[in-house]
Order: sequence, then structure tokens, then C-alpha cells
Amino acid sequence: MALLEIKNLHTRIAEDGTEILRGVDLTVNAGEVHAIMGPNGSGKSTLSYVLAGKENYEVTEGEVLFNGENILEMGPDERAMAGMFLAFQYPIEIPGVATITFLKAALNSQRKARGLDELPTPDFMKLVREKAKQMNITSDMLKRPLNVGFSGGEKKRSEILQMALLEPTLCVLDETDSGLDIDALKVVSNGVNALRSPERAMIVITHYQRLLDHIVPDIVHVLSAGKIVKTGGPDLALELEKNGYADYIGEAA
Repeated sequence: MALLEIKNLHTRIAEDGTEILRGVDLTVNAGEVHAIMGPNGSGKSTLSYVLAGKENYEVTEGEVLFNGENILEMGPDERAMAGMFLAFQYPIEIPGVATITFLKAALNSQRKARGLDELPTPDFMKLVREKAKQMNITSDMLKRPLNVGFSGGEKKRSEILQMALLEPTLCVLDETDSGLDIDALKVVSNGVNALRSPERAMIVITHYQRLLDHIVPDIVHVLSAGKIVKTGGPDLALELEKNGYADYIGEAA
């Protein structure tokens, strides 16, 4: 079943009209993990931002269907409630808001949107401790303001913890490996792999094969100059690692 369908998506930066995405077509089925690779400036992060509903981008053509619904008419909060989650390349800091408080508010707002009661505090604490342990997140980290003073690895682990609690249907990971040492990469990858299921799909955006050694994709796409110019299996990522993107840059022109 197609969970996400992107059809002829054209997007430009609203402020100056620069076109970034030039006709992206992508279908992601439930249970699949797709990797999107490509050179700098190819539109990888823009695609993730457009899916999440970030401002500053204007869709000029095409449609994006999530569970059959056109999400381009939804706000970012509505997309999140529908089951979409974006893990940022650079998670933002929120001073004054404890990580545990943020997680509880996020989870309960999702539950409310789904017609469920708020999770009682003892049940929430039990759940968050169980998930946090899998991500090597200490109780001290949970008490600290969200992402404030966190290392790159701590920020990413905190974000995957949030994803584990919210249990989204579609997870979009934008260069989650950015700034991670090999130990942090393993912890984050294990957290992501624990969420793989027949009902959930993932889009992993990355420059490097090393992440895909840990989160093995079903399908790999090459994005160049705003278009998907090549699709293949996991071997395609190995080929890109060996030969680079030079063979594909010309194809998008």
C-alpha cells in the first residue's frame, strides 16, 4: 500500500523564487525504507522540509499524498497528527523547557488528536524510561532543557527517543548521521531500526554510505538538481560511495 505519493513536485524558495525541486516523483509503501542520496544543493533537505510543511518554500506544481490525503493543504501540526515525523539535521534548542516536559506535551497532544486520553504521569514515566534506556539517555538528560548544551549525538538520540514515543507512520530522517561519531551512530541507528515495521515507512536522507551500513534501505534514490535521476537497491549506495555523483549530475540538466 502506498503510504506516501509524491507526483511531479516543483518547489521554489518563496523569498527569491529560486527553484529547488524540479519534478520529484516518489512512491513509498508501508514497511519500506528509502534512502535519498545526492550532492550538496540537490534538494534533499528541501524535500524533507516541504514534506514537514516548513515555511519559506512554495510548491508551484504537483501533489503530495499521505495515506491518500493531500498534505500540502495541511499545516505542520496537522501533518504531525496524521503520523508524519521529521528528524532534523540540526535539532533546535528550546531553553526553559525540560526535555521530559516537551516529550510529555508532544505525546499527549498526539493522543488527543487520535481521540485518546492523556497518558497518566506514572504510565508516561515508565514508558519514557523504557525507551530512553534503549537510546542511552539518562534521567539527567531528560531533566535538562531540550537540546540546550547537548552534544550532536545527544541531540540526535533525543530526537529518535521522541520518534519512538510518538510512533509515527512516516519517519523522515534528514542527515541524521551528521556530526555523529561511530558509537553515537550505532545507538541512533539501533533506535531507528527498532521502529521498522510493516505499517511504518522511513525516508533516510544522507550523503554517506556509512549510515546505510547500519540502517539498510530497501530502495536507494539519487537526487540531482531537484529530480530523482536514478533508483536502485542497496548496491547503488555502494556504487555512489565508490564513484561519487559525477555520473548523475549531468543527467538532471
